[in-house]
Amino acid sequence: MSDNGRVTSPDVPHPEALEASALRPSLPSPLQEVADERFARHGVRLLLKRDDLIHPDLVGNKWRKLAPNLGAAAGRDLLTFGGAYSNHLRATAAAGRLLGTDTIGVVRGQELADRPLNPSLARCAADGMRLHFVDRSTYRHKEEPEVLAHILRETDAQDAYVVPEGGSNSLAVHGCAALGEELRGRADVVAVACGTGGTLAGLAAGLAPGQRALGIPVLKGDFLAADVEALQRSAFGARRGTWTLDTRFHFGGYARVPGELEAFADDFGARHGLPVERLYVAKLLYGLVALTERGAFTRGTTLAAVITGRPLP
Repeated sequence: MSDNGRVTSPDVPHPEALEASALRPSLPSPLQEVADERFARHGVRLLLKRDDLIHPDLVGNKWRKLAPNLGAAAGRDLLTFGGAYSNHLRATAAAGRLLGTDTIGVVRGQELADRPLNPSLARCAADGMRLHFVDRSTYRHKEEPEVLAHILRETDAQDAYVVPEGGSNSLAVHGCAALGEELRGRADVVAVACGTGGTLAGLAAGLAPGQRALGIPVLKGDFLAADVEALQRSAFGARRGTWTLDTRFHFGGYARVPGELEAFADDFGARHGLPVERLYVAKLLYGLVALTERGAFTRGTTLAAVITGRPLP
């Protein structure tokens, strides 16, 4: 950590060249207070950290995680991984289009190769991403050197820069630390939806002492705490900041959006003029309302929710 309190590393590429290009972000993102009686009646103040306004194509944490990796790629082709509804795949494809860089998306599920592309994958293809479908067993082992080498040969991408699933690696964690730094002194608890854990790992490291980060996982399972800690150790050499996870609001797993969650997202959007992304942001906001009503936050708490995405057009 530098003298001014910023979480920095001499090994992290600085994306100034990207910021001067078509990927110029709008930073820091706005912090907006909203009036919502579901929080107010419990004495909780709600702020929305509008990371969805950082960039029209690389939305929210996707800019923060991809920018340092794009700097490290230095113009090389990009190969990355994701499921059929991956926001990360869409952001990587958009970055490739804007930078004139070839992108390859390795998609979980060989069975999808013979089906029409869903809107998310169709957007990737329209942005020039080559989609390569693999069976789920291969996908689970994609980080093993032999399996990764096989995928790189199959896609004719041996010289590509590989970005992990969700964009979460030590570079991405350092990129997300800036999110915490932007929120220093602004909230007691900062909450974010979690997929692979990179955003939470960086956010918690960037916050000031006395602040807490809360992660709301959107996938089932109790694996994420170990992943977040491993990312922090990779980035900083040790666990950083104060953070916790609440695993009760995944609604059955990734990309599961039952009617109750749809109705909640529509209502929240109507109350506050916010387009609510369903796979991450809706679960985060639902969780925060439920936790507030259960008395999880003491009266006088200022709570900030990080809006990491927006709905597909």
